[in-house]
Amino acid sequence: MERWLALELASTVRHDGDGGVTDDLATIRGTAHWLKEQADLLADHVPAGALTVDEDLRLAVIELRQAVRALFARVVSPAPPSPADAHRLMPADRAVAHLNASAAREPVAPQLDWPAGGAPGIRLLSAEEEPRVRLVAVLARAAIDFLSGPQHTQLRACTAPRCVRYFLKSHGRQEWCKPSCGNRARAARHYRRQRTVTDGGSAPS
Repeated sequence: MERWLALELASTVRHDGDGGVTDDLATIRGTAHWLKEQADLLADHVPAGALTVDEDLRLAVIELRQAVRALFARVVSPAPPSPADAHRLMPADRAVAHLNASAAREPVAPQLDWPAGGAPGIRLLSAEEEPRVRLVAVLARAAIDFLSGPQHTQLRACTAPRCVRYFLKSHGRQEWCKPSCGNRARAARHYRRQRTVTDGGSAPS
């Protein structure tokens, strides 16, 4: 499945495998590590080694993530959003404004790229020299591309216990982001049914 930078950003808030939630962007080091993991998606915009991650950049990326997750919650509505931040979502109008303002910080011009023997394509020529401005703008544009494209209709919030991920539904009956979440959800349903029978004082027929 194609990797979407906006989905990768939203997924930096995730289940920690031990009953809690972890934030990959909680530290400067964690943020730098996450950006390194996205190097292939960022290579055309922010060359490797061009970026120095500090607290200001970390906070800028986190604020952008808040906007993305707020709009993801809007996409999946009326279904419940991810429980990780459902109680403190950025207002949707503010999230839209923040994405647009962040994307506008980098002036870009589309350029036709048509190599001999290849297919025509497009690349963006940037007039911005500051790598951190380019990074935030690239993340914002990626979110805009995702939210305005057809793939956003497949966005779901995983309903498995303790999971906080958003994912793209790949087939009609998919309810969870991965098989392990499906196993956990089915086990929880079984447990609830057993408790209902026990509390009701009757055995299953």
